[in-house]
Amino acid sequence: MADPAPHPFASRTDVLEPFLAMEVMERAFAMEQAGISVSHLEVGEPDFAAPEAAVSACAQALRDGETHYSDSRGLIELRTAIANDVETRFQVSIDPDRVMVTSGTSPAMLLVFSLLIEQGDEIVLGAPCYPCYPNFIRYCGGVPVFVETAAEDAYLLDPEAVRRAITPRTRAILIGSPANPTGAIQPRKVVEALSELGLPLISDEIYDGLVYGDAAVTSALEFDAEAYVLDGFSKRYAMTGFRLGWVIAPQRAMRRIQTMQQNLFISASRFVQHAGIAALESGAADVANMRTVYQGRRDFLAAGLRRLGFGLPTLPEGAFYLFADASRFGVDSKQLASEILERAHVGVCPGIDFGRAGEGKLRFCYAVSESTLETALDQLERVLPQLEAEAAGALETAGSRT
Repeated sequence: MADPAPHPFASRTDVLEPFLAMEVMERAFAMEQAGISVSHLEVGEPDFAAPEAAVSACAQALRDGETHYSDSRGLIELRTAIANDVETRFQVSIDPDRVMVTSGTSPAMLLVFSLLIEQGDEIVLGAPCYPCYPNFIRYCGGVPVFVETAAEDAYLLDPEAVRRAITPRTRAILIGSPANPTGAIQPRKVVEALSELGLPLISDEIYDGLVYGDAAVTSALEFDAEAYVLDGFSKRYAMTGFRLGWVIAPQRAMRRIQTMQQNLFISASRFVQHAGIAALESGAADVANMRTVYQGRRDFLAAGLRRLGFGLPTLPEGAFYLFADASRFGVDSKQLASEILERAHVGVCPGIDFGRAGEGKLRFCYAVSESTLETALDQLERVLPQLEAEAAGALETAGSRT
């Protein structure tokens, strides 16, 4: 008897591309299991501990039996604390009923895209961009429409270019500020101009608070009361493993978002929500300390990368990444990141992970100790000359064939 034909898988899974930062990290883990020490600069995860108040509140909630479902929207105490925090940071008054607490910011993103996108609809967004944006859009049946930005312009979005990208199928404009991978902050005048284009803004503000010097984040809510804001505790409060985020949405959208939340996720973990309340109430000093330390690490790593020959025309104003031109060492960023991991034992994220506009670049995360950064620079210095020579030889060979 012949073997039965394998059953098919849903075609929507075909549109998802591997998350290359995770691919690099998982290969690095395998190397470490084999006894090789790796400097991890590939994944955007703070090396700080979560605020002690958040840890204590979470532990106390467990001891108090806060281990059952909450309201699908989240505890009213947390939603009120989030609304108060938004008013403190941006002087915008938000009704707590417009807040949906989620198990991290990724579920919040999925809820918003599921709400707005019909098959074939378009979302306009800047590039390079966080890899999950286009993957989520495609998974929901949509089409990401990229407006490229340039390092020489500090990766600022051109509202006129965004306007030209809009079609009758466009359903929203997506902004990340501060951005992953560039650390760029969109100025107030840009956010205001985008809000005037007549489409909903989806604003990812997960890195707000981690900004340097006089830089300041402008929330989409300051100009568009109907904006969708994605945010959470992972980056600002070093609480990645707590899986706690939120979305702020127009009041008229909340019932549909709540219904999706009930069916897809039920609710965020109740005891973890108590950690969120404590972080908002008591975590300001932790955020301020991280910001100061990150700025020093940014400057240290930027100086080292420039010395080694990477291109960095501007420094990021926020987040904790350097997005450096690495084309002199190899134009295929995925291959280059692999070579650097295998030869130098340094994990970095290939620029192609952030779209075509990121090819030829590498993302370095400086949310690690300065000693790790120093070790990584030393390891890179030993292998980059050979990689540069190989890249030059490949170009010479390619030129001789044309």
